[in-house]
Amino acid sequence: MQRSTRERLKATLRRGEEALSPRVLRRTLAELQAVVDAQVGEVEGGRRAQGVIDWYQHATPEQRRDMWLLMSEQFLQDPQRVKEARAIYDAAVGTPDEAAAEVMYRRATVSPRRRLLQRMSAAQGGIRFLVEMRAEMQAALKSDRRLLALDVEMEYMFSTWFDVAFLDLQRISWDSPASLVEKLIKYEAVHDIRSWSDVKNRLDSDRRCYGFFHASLPGEPLIFVEVALVDEMADSITPLLDEEGAPADLERATTAIFYSISNTQPGLRGVSFGDSLIKRVVDILKAEFPRLKCFATLSPIPGLRSWVQKNAPAELVAALDDPLALPAKSPQRRQLLGWAARYLGQEKQEGRPLDPVARFHLGNGARVERLNWAADPSAKGLKQSYGLMVNYLYDLKRLDKHRSMLAQGQIPISGAIEDLYL
Repeated sequence: MQRSTRERLKATLRRGEEALSPRVLRRTLAELQAVVDAQVGEVEGGRRAQGVIDWYQHATPEQRRDMWLLMSEQFLQDPQRVKEARAIYDAAVGTPDEAAAEVMYRRATVSPRRRLLQRMSAAQGGIRFLVEMRAEMQAALKSDRRLLALDVEMEYMFSTWFDVAFLDLQRISWDSPASLVEKLIKYEAVHDIRSWSDVKNRLDSDRRCYGFFHASLPGEPLIFVEVALVDEMADSITPLLDEEGAPADLERATTAIFYSISNTQPGLRGVSFGDSLIKRVVDILKAEFPRLKCFATLSPIPGLRSWVQKNAPAELVAALDDPLALPAKSPQRRQLLGWAARYLGQEKQEGRPLDPVARFHLGNGARVERLNWAADPSAKGLKQSYGLMVNYLYDLKRLDKHRSMLAQGQIPISGAIEDLYL
C-alpha cells in the first residue's frame, strides 16, 4: 500500500519503491517551503525556486514524482483559518462588512501551493518549466489521484497566465522560419504531415495557417488551425491533402474549411484556446477575402467506430469490415450513416456531446451540418470512423442561438442530419 508523504516524512526508513528516503524527502520539503517563506522577497524567492528547478532537471522520474507528491499533499490551505474566515463571512452577509469578509475568505482559501507555483514561474524559464512538468505528470495522474490537487492548481494558474488577452495570433506561412514550420510537422495531430512537400501544400496560396503564441514560450505555437479556401463545402480530405493538386482560384473562393486544429502543449490540457482562435481567424479571413460567406470544418469523428461496435447490432458491425466497398444504395451504408447521425446528434455525457471534436465545435456555437461518406479513406480514418467525416457549420448569425440550445441539452443539427436518424 502506498504511504502518503505525511507518513513518509515521519518515518526513518524508505519502503518498497519509494524514490526519496524520509531524510531526503524532509530536506526536499524544506527547500520547497523556503521558496514561499513569507520573510523573503520576490527576488530571493525566485532564486530559491531556481535551485529547486535545477535539482528537478537532474532528478530521476521517480524522484520527480516524489516532488509532485510533496507539492500536492503538503501545500494545503490552513483548515482552521478557512473555517474562521468562513464563519466571519457568514456573519457578515447582508451587512456593510460583507464585501471585506468575502475578500478575507477568498484569501484564506488560497493554498500555499499557488504561491509556490507563482514563485517558480518567476524563475528564468519558469513558466516553460511548469508547462513541461505538468505534461510529464499526465501519465502518472491516471494511476495516482494524490496528484490531482497539484494538477488542478496548475490548470487554474495556466488559465490565468495563458488567457487569450496575452496571446499573439500569427500567420504561419512557407516564409516563416524553418524551425516554426518544423513545429507544424511535429505537432500536427489530425492529419499527419508526411513530407516537406506535404507541409508546403498546406501553406500554399489557397491555404492559411494561424497559431496562438505566448511570450513565455517563444517560437512554440500553443494551438494552430489549418484552413483551405475553396468554392464549396468540402466533402473529402483527400483533395485537400493532395500535394499534386493545383491551388484553388481565390477569386472564386466562397468557403473557408477548417480541416485541422491541433493543440501542441499537453501541459496546457484544460486551457481553452480554440474558441478564440476560430473567432479571430474568421475575422481576419473576412477582411482579406470579402467573398467568403461560409465557414465550416471538415472534421474527424474519433469516437464513432468504438461507439458503433458497442451499440449497433452485431450483424451490422460484422458487415462494416470493409466500409469503402459498400455500394451506394446498400442498407448497411444507410444504417451506418444513421448510427453516425445519432452519435453526433443525440449521444451525450454529463449533458455534453459525447464525441470530443463535436464537444469542441458545438461548444463554440457550430452545428452538425453534414456527414460525408469515405471522406477519410486512410487507415486512421477507417479505424476511427469507418472513413466518415463531418462538417460543422459556423453560421455567424446563429452562434449564440446554438450555444443556448446546447446549454439546454439540445444538440444543434441540420435537417440533413435529422433525416438520417434511424
